[in-house]
Formats: sequence, C-alpha cells, structure tokens
Amino acid sequence: MNVVAFLIAMGLFVFGMWLMGTAPHLAGVEAIVFFAGIICVSLAMAIPMNLLGRRDGV
Repeated sequence: MNVVAFLIAMGLFVFGMWLMGTAPHLAGVEAIVFFAGIICVSLAMAIPMNLLGRRDGV
C-alpha cells in the first residue's frame, strides 16, 4: 500500500512539475495549464501527509 501510494504521489509530482514547466510555451492556455500543475503537486503532497499517516502510531 505504501509503495503504491508513493509511486502515485511521485508520478503526480513529476507530472505537475512538467505541466508548470511547459505552461509558458502554450499560447492561450498558460494559466490553465500552470494551475493544473499546481493542483497536481498539491495532490502529490497531500497523499503522503493524509493517506499514509504517521509511522510512530500517534
């Protein structure tokens, strides 16, 4: 479970960074693509913080 969640989070993070990096090159939809990148990176950060929980059992 932890490995699958990590792989999904890492994939979302890399895809979000790629979206934010390519946004300036897309005429007319820069803001939409950049915002989608921010959403992907935010979801990638939320998965480990919320779904995986703490390791110390607290």
